[in-house]
Amino acid sequence: MAGELSQTGQFVDGVAAIVNEGVVLKSQLREQTEMIIARAGKSNPPMQLPPPNILREQLLERLILTEIQLQRASRIGLQVSDQMLNQAIGRIAAQQGIAFEDMPAALAADGVQYSVFRRELRDELTLDQLRRIDVGQRIRVSPREIQQCIADLEGNVAVNSDYNLSHILITMPESASAEQAEDAQTKANDIYKQLQDGANFSELAIRYSDAQTSLDGGSLGWMKGEQLPTLYTDVVVNMQEGDVSEPFRSSSSFHIVKVNEMRSAIQRSEINQVNVRHILVTPNEIIDDETAKQRLEDAIKRIDEGEDFGEIAKLLSDDPGSANSGGEMGWTGPNTFVAEFDKVVAESEIGVVSKPFRSPFGWHILEVLDRRVYDNTEDLKESNCDGRIRNSKMEEESQLWIRRLRDEAFVDLRV
Repeated sequence: MAGELSQTGQFVDGVAAIVNEGVVLKSQLREQTEMIIARAGKSNPPMQLPPPNILREQLLERLILTEIQLQRASRIGLQVSDQMLNQAIGRIAAQQGIAFEDMPAALAADGVQYSVFRRELRDELTLDQLRRIDVGQRIRVSPREIQQCIADLEGNVAVNSDYNLSHILITMPESASAEQAEDAQTKANDIYKQLQDGANFSELAIRYSDAQTSLDGGSLGWMKGEQLPTLYTDVVVNMQEGDVSEPFRSSSSFHIVKVNEMRSAIQRSEINQVNVRHILVTPNEIIDDETAKQRLEDAIKRIDEGEDFGEIAKLLSDDPGSANSGGEMGWTGPNTFVAEFDKVVAESEIGVVSKPFRSPFGWHILEVLDRRVYDNTEDLKESNCDGRIRNSKMEEESQLWIRRLRDEAFVDLRV
């Protein structure tokens, strides 16, 4: 794709599509095309891509959808800071076993520009936050759904394993007619037959899948068994590595799932917990730092003379979350508190009131009431079921949400 000449005779970037008040540039389309072709060439065996015109349509549509969502994020003031971006890059670097500062060189070795990588990762993080706001916050999970999920998973092999999955998604219109649903099922069945005949799953995902992961060969990566979307649980439970499921239907889509790898997962979990109470005095325009500290020293003296810690906390503490409970914070696990508070908790003996100490919230004294090793397996089951149900609903709701955004957008293709 060549650049276009301006009136001054200089080359300028061309417009591939006008999207509402923004554009998708030809250079973006070119970058994406080159990246996909390079990635396909490095796979072993080399991945067969769709014909160039089909690939261009797919990539352009993905760029249009991204632009629509980024515009939505901009309108609501959603931003990803450099700090958040660097933290994400740091996690990726750690997963690959390299230092943060070595990422540019590592990417360059794979033919990826660091600036492009940062821009695309920032967009990805932005879109993830946007989906959490626009879709995730509207999803509700009832206690009955969680209890049913736990009951369904008891003894289920799926919760004992982690899965590396890929999938192909065939969507239907939001209010699909019987004919449209039948067409989607026929398409899914045809894809499944190709897979049964030995076709490459990643290639078919690139060519046919409507999911956002299509150009990644449909890869969903590693997922914990207990966190699998409920839609997948009954499907993968009887599958082995390399198996491909028959097409199965959700409310608005057909799915085909492949199990790339499986591994055993740890089931039980124990954590160290502490039961602590505290009194907080926060300096302000009236109470300076020294006065706040002195109030707590006076409180310690009163406690030593026999006054009740809890009654003093109710009268003195500035912590709205614990003052009415006599300063008690209940059983808490690791990393619940700020570092200064955690340090004193770790060093304190049971039943001994600490000396006054400073945290970002003000001056504290605390008393550790008890310590225990807590089996939080049941808590994790509830938490994981909540996540699984939300993930399952999120997939369906996200597809509908993206389609609505696309239908409401003004798009003028220029290529």
